[in-house]
Amino acid sequence: MRLWSLHPSQLDRAALVACWREALLAQAVLAGRTRGYQRHPQLERFRAQPDPLAAVGAYLTGVGEKADARGYRFDRSRILSPARPAARIAVTDGQLAREWEHLGAKLAVRSPADAERWRRSEPRPHPLFRVVPGEVASWERAGTIAD
Repeated sequence: MRLWSLHPSQLDRAALVACWREALLAQAVLAGRTRGYQRHPQLERFRAQPDPLAAVGAYLTGVGEKADARGYRFDRSRILSPARPAARIAVTDGQLAREWEHLGAKLAVRSPADAERWRRSEPRPHPLFRVVPGEVASWERAGTIAD
């Protein structure tokens, strides 16, 4: 499961589609609708919020908005709690940098055109997140391009 902290506009088609699918899975876990992935580390930052479903709903909304802008048809009615939470979630600059490197490695393998666009830009956070100084998050498990 990869719930990118990066802005959805920075994801290529494959990453955006996978992010939507995996965020829906995260929502199902947080809503108690599935028994799998209960201990997945990527869910820690959502579970730490006062309303985890609102947080993942806001995350899905951000991904859905970018999908709409690209002309994709993600079923936004699947978002259980689309309202924005009161506060944005902190993400460290170290985590954002790690994900940026991870995305770049993936793009180099599967999409040279997107990799070139990646090289000319800087990481930005998903609208749900605010950047704070710090190291890579404790829940991060990315280690290979297959992650």
